[in-house]
Amino acid sequence: MTNIAKYAVSELNSKGRLTLEPAPQYRSQTQRDRDRVIHSGAFRRLEYKTQVFVNHEGDMFRTRLTHSIEVAQIGRSIARVMNLNEDLVEAICLAHDLGHTPFGHAGQDALNKCMKNYGGFEHNLQSLRVVDKLEERYAEFSGLNLTFEAREGILKHCSKSEARKLGDLGQRFIQQTQPSLEAQVADLADAIAYNNHDLDDGLRAGLIEMESLREQALFAIHFEKVSETWSSLPVRRMIYETIRRMINYQVVDLVETSQENIKKLQPQSIDDIRQSEPVIKLSEVGYSQHKALKKFLKESLYRHYRVHRMSLKATKIIHSLFEVFMTDIRVLPKDVQLRIASGVLQDKDVHQARMIADYIAGMTDRFAISEYEKLFNPLTLT
Repeated sequence: MTNIAKYAVSELNSKGRLTLEPAPQYRSQTQRDRDRVIHSGAFRRLEYKTQVFVNHEGDMFRTRLTHSIEVAQIGRSIARVMNLNEDLVEAICLAHDLGHTPFGHAGQDALNKCMKNYGGFEHNLQSLRVVDKLEERYAEFSGLNLTFEAREGILKHCSKSEARKLGDLGQRFIQQTQPSLEAQVADLADAIAYNNHDLDDGLRAGLIEMESLREQALFAIHFEKVSETWSSLPVRRMIYETIRRMINYQVVDLVETSQENIKKLQPQSIDDIRQSEPVIKLSEVGYSQHKALKKFLKESLYRHYRVHRMSLKATKIIHSLFEVFMTDIRVLPKDVQLRIASGVLQDKDVHQARMIADYIAGMTDRFAISEYEKLFNPLTLT
């Protein structure tokens, strides 16, 4: 890493890994983090997990995998121009959704309700659980043994009660300090990608009306410019160009606003970043436009009756699987049964529920549908 800022994460100021390992050859510690995420089973399964539309709704819609790659691209672009640790930003971006359930937020909400009496379910915490415990690929340790800074970036939100269980990693939620700039970049790269790409998919699916969308300032400004310059282009191509410009506009806005914040703060170390207010931000105008678009998508896309129908089906599948697994663990695969039977250090029901939540959260959309069919369709005998 050349020309990295003195307040960026580096191997000199990193808090290291939970399990000490020999230094990697020919790559940095954060490159190792990124590579481990990419090679994980949880990362591959993102290909068949819902972003907004269930995977089999259409090949052109985004999945958790394509979303994560797009977030990483935006994150790296921001990190590069700001002289931050690009590889760390990429690792965080690629790992941030590893704990997501099948069926997107509907699946998470359903599993959280199932887990209400057993400690709840939250996908940020589950992503951390995946990289700390659930991936079993290495002889010396469970999980991926990522650096502290990668793990900190993955854990975007956490209640104080949960934070107390996480040792050093949870201290920033208790003390109300900030994560690294790399973590802050990854968080906003996720938000920018989420809004713009869900908008694209919503238009493609015919769930968002252009007339309503053109009332949104962030879209309208750029769409009008595209329409004036290339009036003969097909509308679909105009939309592609508009969304490209929207992303570029927000990235530039974020970079320039954040650079001004750094200029005012004059940080000399990563500790100065941690003790300050958030540094990576959109401008007031940029944030207002971003927030308005997010509200529009919530009302017009996420609450659309077709999306709601998918959500109802997803909820039924998750609830039904959880209930039958809690009632009779013999219907679970042998390895899950063994995990339930071993390592009970707490209430037996809580332990069983958590193991079942791990199993369900790790499912792809189509595997969850297949399991439901096998268990509840009398005509499916295997």
